[in-house]
Amino acid sequence: MIETGLSGKVVVVTGAATGIGRATALKFAREGARVSAWDVNADGEAELLAELTAAGGEAHFRKVDVSIRASVEGAAAEVVARWGSIRVLINNAGILRDGMLVKCKEGLPPVLMSDEQFDTVIEVNLKGVFVCTRAVAPIMISGGGGVILNASSVVGLYGNFGQTNYVAAKSGVIGMTKVWARELGRYGIRVNAVAPGFIATAMLQQMPGKVLDRMKAGTPLGRLGEPADIANAYVWLASDAASFVTGTVLSVDGGAVTGTI
Repeated sequence: MIETGLSGKVVVVTGAATGIGRATALKFAREGARVSAWDVNADGEAELLAELTAAGGEAHFRKVDVSIRASVEGAAAEVVARWGSIRVLINNAGILRDGMLVKCKEGLPPVLMSDEQFDTVIEVNLKGVFVCTRAVAPIMISGGGGVILNASSVVGLYGNFGQTNYVAAKSGVIGMTKVWARELGRYGIRVNAVAPGFIATAMLQQMPGKVLDRMKAGTPLGRLGEPADIANAYVWLASDAASFVTGTVLSVDGGAVTGTI
């Protein structure tokens, strides 16, 4: 077993109730970390806490809207009061509100992406990363360092049809990651992004079979990724094994390249 150096470390995972976030929280718990799971949906809190504890870690849950400063700062203060520090932040929370910028059919008025579609995705997927990092970075500085890992996407690198809002947010996350790596490195804080490809979450599995088949066909490895694939990347980037890695974007996408997605 590879020693990750994560045992006893305090880890915050946003969007931890489902999908990649849940798999990530569980993976860190198995490494012996103290995991604070943040999510806007608290319905499965008891079950999630039981799973995290059974996995071997100490666990804490807080209902958090990552786009709201007071919600995030209150949650961060609660984690510090409970465990004394935050050493790893996984900015995983995200939503989809897909639609074309302009969709035209002959004889009908054009259908436009709405302000609400655009603004809601930017608020959660981009501003949420900013708000959480702004709240946690000073805690890490006072504690002697840490690791911040941000969820981007393969579409943030290559673009994607029907996702103006999502691509804008995920591209922005990459830009912020590179800025923060430069600004925070002097304090012993590493900042990286992970760019998942098509991952078999519940949200993705709701898509029509022909769409899923097209996604698989556009991935050289010929399959969808699993949430655990992304969780493994987060754990490696947070571990001592990646102690000289910062300012990078790690694609975990089965080899998807521009022109295939």
